[in-house]
Amino acid sequence: MNKILYKKQLSQDVFLMKLHSPLISQERSAGQFIILQVDDDYGERIPLTIADADPVEGSITIIFQVVGKTTQQLSKLNEGDELPALVGPLGKPTHIEKFGTVVCVGGGIGVAPLHPIAEALKDAGNKVITIIGARNKDLLILEDEMKTIADEFIVCTDDGSYGRKSLVTEPLKEICERNPKPDMVIAIGPPVMMKFCAETTRPFNVFTQVSLNTIMVDGTGMCGGCRVNVANEAKFVCVDGPEFDAHKVDFDNMISRLNSYKEFEKEMHNCYLESEIDRKERGI
Repeated sequence: MNKILYKKQLSQDVFLMKLHSPLISQERSAGQFIILQVDDDYGERIPLTIADADPVEGSITIIFQVVGKTTQQLSKLNEGDELPALVGPLGKPTHIEKFGTVVCVGGGIGVAPLHPIAEALKDAGNKVITIIGARNKDLLILEDEMKTIADEFIVCTDDGSYGRKSLVTEPLKEICERNPKPDMVIAIGPPVMMKFCAETTRPFNVFTQVSLNTIMVDGTGMCGGCRVNVANEAKFVCVDGPEFDAHKVDFDNMISRLNSYKEFEKEMHNCYLESEIDRKERGI
């Protein structure tokens, strides 16, 4: 079974876990993800990027934000608990080579999947400029880890509680205006953030790559839940991605599909929280 080796709370709703998974730790590359299941009784399957791996320890690291019932259940597990299902590594690895100057932009929980990619790009000899952002200081994660990798490091918060008060697109635009302009941009975060990063770099014709995190069920391209439109073609994030050319992604369609189950997810989350309160009141 997939035992939880280590757990740490990074911010109010963000958790880091190390999971025992020797085979995945040996096979994974930057950009790939796993799908896990918290309960084995018709439980939801959720995709999470592999933030790090240690083949010697036989562990992989995941970082997740509590946004619904399943992530709430996952956050309640502790070291020594086991997950009934864990599959991976899934998805195509990030293409890594020496591009020149690469700007890595991470928003909120998106900094977690960005970290191994930025690390691999640095190891390949690139100059790495990193921009990380969050709504406020308490929601920033992996600041020290990203700062260690970066040749130039910028922190933004929406409310100005830490770093620069701005959206991540503001410094990104300034960097694109430099001469020479960057050779590549990688943006990972909320879909709206990735959409506007793409719109920021488009006028400068800077190749921009995003990593999409859509609804997924099987992770093999069979269910079609992760379908997105890229250059007017249907692509499946689980097998064709998760990374795509940002200038070719139909973000409006993707955001609309993501919102399809919002009310149902909210209802299930509230039902789960109410049942938890009921169990506590009954001392179960």
